[in-house]
Amino acid sequence: MTEMKEEGKPARVVVADDQTVVREGIVMLLGLLEGVEVVGSAGDGEEAVRLVADLAPDVVLMDLRMPRCDGVEATRRIRSQYPGTQVVVLTTYADDESLFPALHAGARGYLTKDAGGDEIVRAVHSVLSGQAGLAPSVQRRLLERLSEPEPGPAAVEPPDGLTARETEVLVLIADGLTNQEIAQRLHVSTATVKTHINNLFAKTGLKDRAQAVRYAYAKGLVRPSGE
Repeated sequence: MTEMKEEGKPARVVVADDQTVVREGIVMLLGLLEGVEVVGSAGDGEEAVRLVADLAPDVVLMDLRMPRCDGVEATRRIRSQYPGTQVVVLTTYADDESLFPALHAGARGYLTKDAGGDEIVRAVHSVLSGQAGLAPSVQRRLLERLSEPEPGPAAVEPPDGLTARETEVLVLIADGLTNQEIAQRLHVSTATVKTHINNLFAKTGLKDRAQAVRYAYAKGLVRPSGE
């Protein structure tokens, strides 16, 4: 259960971003605003986790694409090891490949870096009061995603160490979709689709799409039409 902040006390915040200019700019901006106190800043996910252990902040403002340990993994560690600290993602990207893994990892807020200082402060206090601190564009995408049918049977456990997204891509290959069609269906780039295909081929030992189709049927991920 989320603890409520003591009335009148500023939220203690750590800023994590690998770009020094961006990180210092966010720290400077927040220093001009009431309701937050920046207690530390980190240049990567590993440092962010260490600062949470040392400083026990209320919230981490987390960039996603950082070296050594990215923001999603850092969020997962923080929420698992230090549940008293909430995470608000503050990133350049609002695509599905960034959004949903971050939320699944435990982030309670998600803003893009064009957010103003007041919006950041509102998101910080929203997550501390048990609400979600989401940009309007992110809220719309979540609603759209919830209304979309999920490809493939959800009850089937992904085989051979495949991730859920790699399994989705495999099912869509078996359905006969091209890389571009898969990208449009999943709201990602074709480059991202190719990465998923390369990963799932490496994990399963598959050589081409024809083998992938046979594999998907053999593993029960898709069924012949009429069943």
